[in-house]
Amino acid sequence: MAKKTRKFKAEVSQVLSLVINSLYSNKEIFLRELVSNASDALDKLRFETLSAPDLMAGDTSLKVRVLVDEDKGTVTIWDNGIGMSEEDLITLLGTVAHSGSKGFMEAMAENAKTDDMNIIGQFGVGFYSSFLVADRVEVISKKAGSDEAYKWSSNAQDNFTVEPTERESRGTSVILHVKEAQNEFVNPFRLKTLITQYSDFVGYPIEMLKAAYGEEGEAIESEEFEQINKAEALWKRSPSSIEEEQYTEFYKHLTHDWEPPIANTHFTLEGKQLFTGLLYIPSRPPFDLFDPDAKHGVRLYVKRVFIMENAEELVPRWLRFIRGIIDSEDLPLNVSREILQDSKLVKTIRKQVTKKAVELLTEVSIEKPEDYKEIWKNYGTVIKEGLHFDPDQKDKLAELLRFESSTQSDPSSLAAYIERMPEEQESIFYALGASRALLEGSPHLEMLKKKNFEVLYLTDSIDQWAIETLKEFDGKMLVDAVKGDFNLDGEDTEEEKVENETLKPLTEKFKTLLEEQVSEVRLSHRLADSPACLVTPEGGMAAHIERMLRAQNHAMPEQKRILELNPKHPLIDAIQKISTDDKNEKVQEWVELIYDQALLAEGSPIANPGLFAKRITGLMQQVATSQLS
Repeated sequence: MAKKTRKFKAEVSQVLSLVINSLYSNKEIFLRELVSNASDALDKLRFETLSAPDLMAGDTSLKVRVLVDEDKGTVTIWDNGIGMSEEDLITLLGTVAHSGSKGFMEAMAENAKTDDMNIIGQFGVGFYSSFLVADRVEVISKKAGSDEAYKWSSNAQDNFTVEPTERESRGTSVILHVKEAQNEFVNPFRLKTLITQYSDFVGYPIEMLKAAYGEEGEAIESEEFEQINKAEALWKRSPSSIEEEQYTEFYKHLTHDWEPPIANTHFTLEGKQLFTGLLYIPSRPPFDLFDPDAKHGVRLYVKRVFIMENAEELVPRWLRFIRGIIDSEDLPLNVSREILQDSKLVKTIRKQVTKKAVELLTEVSIEKPEDYKEIWKNYGTVIKEGLHFDPDQKDKLAELLRFESSTQSDPSSLAAYIERMPEEQESIFYALGASRALLEGSPHLEMLKKKNFEVLYLTDSIDQWAIETLKEFDGKMLVDAVKGDFNLDGEDTEEEKVENETLKPLTEKFKTLLEEQVSEVRLSHRLADSPACLVTPEGGMAAHIERMLRAQNHAMPEQKRILELNPKHPLIDAIQKISTDDKNEKVQEWVELIYDQALLAEGSPIANPGLFAKRITGLMQQVATSQLS
């Protein structure tokens, strides 16, 4: 079969250019990336041999080798893992579609503004780090179980070639033709140092040719290999024997993320079953955090044998940002996703993993509040999903919640809110809205602000459902200031009861004229300066959430809300005086205008903007005319 020349996908050329010219100021990281890929290939082979033991074909000593040819200026990373077919080479090395190329390019465009270029690890394009130090790369691979081998090669321009070749055993060799300017990496001692620094914990031997010298100290060729790394599973070691730097490097090896994690926890649980876990919280969210089809979960091992990536059955979806490994001593080696879904052992592991993750978040929130501020900024919306989907964790999650506040510049915990409450305040008040700016100007909060009561602003789309699970915190009821019958003073006073009777004809007039728009019209206890507002009935959905769902083409039943009128407002008093005249055509116009104003105040669209503008113009003309007369 002849050599075939193919063009890279357009985004690959852009990625390669970025890798070569912009990313990885620390070029030595290429070795960690390629060794990690080789380790993954060995993991995949071990997994495949659980059902197809013949794939080992007598070569059971799995290893990675780093070979240096100083004369030719090449470095080769060799493994005897799963290998790649011709199609694999074309698909995996000719496109980064599997790695989220669009997200990568968008992140690059965004981060270019801040010179923050350390994002390559989020998108799984570590192979292309080869071109940091090489001007040409060849990949020779033979898939396990196949007799055919192929060579992929490229100089990081627009094209790559794939052709048949020879390879004695299964696996892959990545051959880097190192740039002259990077010849420090064609130095065995330098590479040994990097292996020890970055890949000491890789669970397979990483070998290099042992240095040999003649009687007079001259270097001579040697065919004997020596192991450079310790090759022991980091998670199986005692935490007291592991330095924080080693945890960090293992995280980078596991995730191919450049940046260190913000926190980690290492634990072993014994009892009905024995398993070890090592969990990490990444310092930045993945680009597909809110993609419903994105894979999540931790890497699963059984008795140190790699079983699968992204074992989502072990981690609830609301903890999908957690990365790490779980190594079980009790699950069968041939465990499948179907078994995981039904296994009682897995349910126990999931429960404990959830508990450990929440404990880690709690620990960071108490001991490192600045770090937790960053965690909440990145993952707060996801964590709040746990209130809705995992109510058993309600009490623990309540302590982790942070909300924007009418009196604070930084998001506040519920505990801190309670500490700031005036003595006469009995409840925790919150408001659901599309944004902080809208809520700060909301008429619903006027009476609360007048009394100097703090209000929490809930602006995430998940808040509507999350907060319904959390009825109270530390003995204080959570009260929605935008919903239901709101009265800070409890029962109506005698004066208010009289006022209700006096204005009853007015509320009935409003109800008659707005019969198609509202379910009820009543006098308000929450307004101080505005004439009216629209209120969500108990059990109803916040207006901005309803709008969002309709925009997403969800079938939503029509929800009529309650119009509340401010009996102390001069405008309401004026309408009350003219409303008794059934022949006054202005009454309906004023009523509809007040309703439209209430819609605008909450950020909702009005049915007839043109008519609204015309009425406002008429009012302005009347005022202007009266001022001139």
